[in-house]
Amino acid sequence: MKIDVNCDMGEGLDEVDAAIMPFITSANIACGAHAGGAEIMTKTIRLAKKHGVAVGAHPGWPDKEGFGRREMSLTADEVETLVFDQINALAGIAKIENITLHHVKPHGALYNQAVKDRVLADAIARAVSRFSRELVLVGLAGSGSVETGAQIGLRVAHEAFPDRHYNPDGTLRSRSEADALLESPEEIAAHAVHLARDGIQFEGRNIKPDTLCLHGDHVHAVENAKLVRAKLEENGIRVVSL
Repeated sequence: MKIDVNCDMGEGLDEVDAAIMPFITSANIACGAHAGGAEIMTKTIRLAKKHGVAVGAHPGWPDKEGFGRREMSLTADEVETLVFDQINALAGIAKIENITLHHVKPHGALYNQAVKDRVLADAIARAVSRFSRELVLVGLAGSGSVETGAQIGLRVAHEAFPDRHYNPDGTLRSRSEADALLESPEEIAAHAVHLARDGIQFEGRNIKPDTLCLHGDHVHAVENAKLVRAKLEENGIRVVSL
């Protein structure tokens, strides 16, 4: 059994990124819309390269003030251009650093809106496909965003979140709710092992995730990464990139 462990990076938490990078296998790097910029992208790509971590684009809504977590509404063509341009921006820097982009994972509200909005999900998938059909599109396990990508022939990865609680329909509990986040590193590590082994059960379905996401802005982010990696390996689950 194997699984990828990813983390959203290049969002202004340089010391946390550096401490977490040795324990993950994929880094989703902000592309300048919700966070980051050319200098941070370069620094984060170099850090990932140093640790042999796969590099992916992490496009979001153009909303630095709200950190990309506020919902927006753009036309499908506008979304496709927005996502394509962000992938292209990171890819240009990656090329200079002799790194090939590996995957794309939308950020925040863009990610969550695409779970249920097929028009939005299709626009994101088209942007990824337009850039390169070799890229892996990452989305919430069992969601429409993953299904849409697969339908147009993209490689897709079902993602699960060890540090988040789920709703009965398989969506993530809103961060506005008090119990949205798991707090204890031990509880998060146990949840990671459960997700990798047993998958996510909702609406009569069982979805085995391909990748687990850890959040760098969690209060115990570094400890979470260390413990999740250790517990997965202790339970015979190989941690490898997608």
